[in-house]
Amino acid sequence: MNAEIFTIGRLSREAACNVQTIRYYEQIGLLPAPLRSSGNQRLYDESWTRRLRFIRHARDLGFELDNVRILLDLADDPSKSCEAVDEVAGGQLAQVEQRIRDLQALKRELQRMLKLCQGGTVADCRIIETLGNHDLCIADTHAGNKR
Repeated sequence: MNAEIFTIGRLSREAACNVQTIRYYEQIGLLPAPLRSSGNQRLYDESWTRRLRFIRHARDLGFELDNVRILLDLADDPSKSCEAVDEVAGGQLAQVEQRIRDLQALKRELQRMLKLCQGGTVADCRIIETLGNHDLCIADTHAGNKR
């Protein structure tokens, strides 16, 4: 049985990914170089769709491209231990948890700034004053922006 062959446009639709992104993933080696028609048109089959969906899902979960590459390499060798996959996913979870802590600190700071604001004029605005002087903030960092 022969696999169905299709163009980049169909791959784009089936994987909900724009054509430029597909070309970029090919360029950086996350997707293998596709077959080419006699007219040099890119040709794909279902394996590219599955791989592209994997990449897109990993990216949607916040995995950086280097970690997506690691996960793809591991997925390409199903006999390997899942330990390395767990390590990559655990690292991603730790990053997400840190971002949540940073966002919670940002929320607290914005709430505090709004509570300090008494209305009136911009000249007396505590929000403007705090934005102009980071030393007036209660946290050293906001959403990952370190001093």
